[in-house]
Amino acid sequence: MNLEILTPEHKVFSGKVYGIQLPGTHGSFEILEKHAPMISSLGKGKMKVIKDKSQGNTETYEITAGFVEVLNNNVSVLIEDANALD
Repeated sequence: MNLEILTPEHKVFSGKVYGIQLPGTHGSFEILEKHAPMISSLGKGKMKVIKDKSQGNTETYEITAGFVEVLNNNVSVLIEDANALD
């Protein structure tokens, strides 16, 4: 699936991934390939980008509030700020 992570200042990540774990405002959740269309609000917490099925190739970020949209195997994450933890 295609993932794009954006802040107002810059693009944090863009590319193909296996999945992403996000801090929702009502609890954490994960998005994998062919997920149903959705829009959700995000809270402050850790976001984990899983680049392949082995889950050994990941990037982790500390994020602030934002939103995620899933549509046609494309995921857009719009957040206020992100700091890489890896």
